[in-house]
Amino acid sequence: MATSVRRTTLTLPAAPIGPDNPLPALRASDDPHRIRIPEDAGLPADMARQIRYQPLRTILPTRLRDGYGRHRVGTDVEALVIENDRLRATVLPGLGGRVYSLHHKPTDRELLYRNPVLQPANFALNGAWFSGGIEWNIGATGHTTLSCAPLHAARVPAPDGGEMLRLWEWERLRDLPFQVDLWLPEGSDFLYVGVRIRNPHHHTAPVYWWSNIAVPEAEGTRVVAPADEAWHFGYEHALRRVPSPEFNGADRSYPLRSDVPADYFYEVPDGARRWISSLDEGGRGLVQTSTDALRGRKLFVWGAQRAGRRWQRWLTEPGTGGYAEIQAGLARTQLEHVALDGGGEFSWLEAYGPLAADPAVVHGDDWGAARGEVAARLEAALPRADVEAALAAWRPYADAEPKEQLATGSGWGALEVARAGHDLPGTPFEGGTMGEEQQPWLTLLTSGDLPADAPVPGATQVAPAWRDLLESARPGPATDYHLGLAQWHAGDRAQAVRSWERALSHGAGCLPLYCLAVAEWEAGDTARAADRFAEAFACADRAAHSATPGPAARVWRAALPALAREAVPALRAARRSEEAADLLGRLPEEVSADGRFRLLTAQVLLDRGRTAEAREIFDAGFEIADLREGDEALSDTWYAIAERLVAGEGPVTDEVRATARAEHPLPERYEYRMRPV
Repeated sequence: MATSVRRTTLTLPAAPIGPDNPLPALRASDDPHRIRIPEDAGLPADMARQIRYQPLRTILPTRLRDGYGRHRVGTDVEALVIENDRLRATVLPGLGGRVYSLHHKPTDRELLYRNPVLQPANFALNGAWFSGGIEWNIGATGHTTLSCAPLHAARVPAPDGGEMLRLWEWERLRDLPFQVDLWLPEGSDFLYVGVRIRNPHHHTAPVYWWSNIAVPEAEGTRVVAPADEAWHFGYEHALRRVPSPEFNGADRSYPLRSDVPADYFYEVPDGARRWISSLDEGGRGLVQTSTDALRGRKLFVWGAQRAGRRWQRWLTEPGTGGYAEIQAGLARTQLEHVALDGGGEFSWLEAYGPLAADPAVVHGDDWGAARGEVAARLEAALPRADVEAALAAWRPYADAEPKEQLATGSGWGALEVARAGHDLPGTPFEGGTMGEEQQPWLTLLTSGDLPADAPVPGATQVAPAWRDLLESARPGPATDYHLGLAQWHAGDRAQAVRSWERALSHGAGCLPLYCLAVAEWEAGDTARAADRFAEAFACADRAAHSATPGPAARVWRAALPALAREAVPALRAARRSEEAADLLGRLPEEVSADGRFRLLTAQVLLDRGRTAEAREIFDAGFEIADLREGDEALSDTWYAIAERLVAGEGPVTDEVRATARAEHPLPERYEYRMRPV
């Protein structure tokens, strides 16, 4: 059959993504991937430099996506299928362009881990993310903010005369456009993927890219890559060079032979072909290869202990098989960002397909022989020269204009084109894609001022060009509020505080109070921060219950839980637990029943000496739908309660801690610790 691109619909159990958090994301989430680099770390100079190169301060201008829950319902999901007589790839354009399935027809095998549900979890830089398939991670260390966002998609001509599926969008964290072109040459067993990231600005920009492939995991699954060493990251804020595959007495190329979650970034020698494979006990599975620009290769494992197994169940449903991740990126590790000069671009070609190798060699004791066997089978199935030739053939088609739009992404790229007149052949950002979020900014661009009624809880712009426009605009509540966000994002915190204070004087409402609270907190003034957080919550509470119901009241009702989540920890830190309890008591019952607020209530009860009541909340059971990767609040609070139960009125000594852990073991339902314990 000729290669085709067509629309279809999948019906899957899905938890709705829900609304974005209305508060500006002034603080980056606690990043479990940040590392300490001691002087004697022995990192290569380029790696150390790139680890330090422009890590995120915030996720502005994007917002947190934490409005989802755990209740799944049958949902129709838009999908695009690219297919030839050998492979069928199913892509979800509304969910980051995820390749949901890659099915090999001759063997009737699914090559990827295909999650039977769409369950958001707090793994993306901005929150909502789901597991499975192939995802395209751009922006900064972590899962992209586009994980659960729509991309533009269209049919375009392919290098072999057939059709290609193009995905593209404007990535807002780094303010860069990118595209992903997928095609299946006639008769090919490999899905080709051409990727291009462009920097249309005059300044150098930090770039991050990792293609993340979820693959089925079983006792006999082995991940093979062309390396004898790897950089190990085990959620302990450290990176160290280790032998591969044997490390700490186990063969770590088998995902289930690791105990706890860990990353292994393979040290692929310069000049060696770039590839990684995941093969089952019969020597069959998936291989990914690329041109040399995509330098890094990685294995992520959840591990066999109960925390890793618990996370796996959290991300899917009972009875579903587990998965590991094999990945490919621009740098050696995911902790690095790579500089892209103004006016420049990065481009490369990837290929994904089935591989069958001799299982006796693949699973033998000789790692070199296993690598050699996989490399030889890959070369026979898809020669390295063919991948280089495919890149050369694709490059002229990367600029080809779309023939038919299949899905629509955001209007942010169109706004940037309107502002700067960028010429981006192949990735049209049409003015008609701009919507309600972009309109105030288009008005600023065309008139020099934000509209008087521009929403304060709403989309923002923080790039230098937009900051310049805000600084030139007439002062006003929205202008000063958004200018403060741009100044904060740039690291100019004193100016941001002054802008938010002006916004308050102009009657901007409650969010500048929240912003000032964060500024006090970041400055280390716990008492003043607690005052500001409480004031912001009280302001929103009054607005939510104003005598004039309408859209504004609904906005502030939606903001109350988000403000409470910030205010309660600040009040606890200021040792004002009675005020924290009062604030929690003012939340609607349906909000206070949420798992996050059950945890906060238990913590406040513990602060107030009501330890047995705090324990009762845990014994009754609750779930936190947006528990963050690496967050140990559940286990920390459980053990703090246990220690107080053991110690009574006495001090918490090492002996008390040991007794508490022995007499009050952490229930499995609260075990999410990703580091060794």
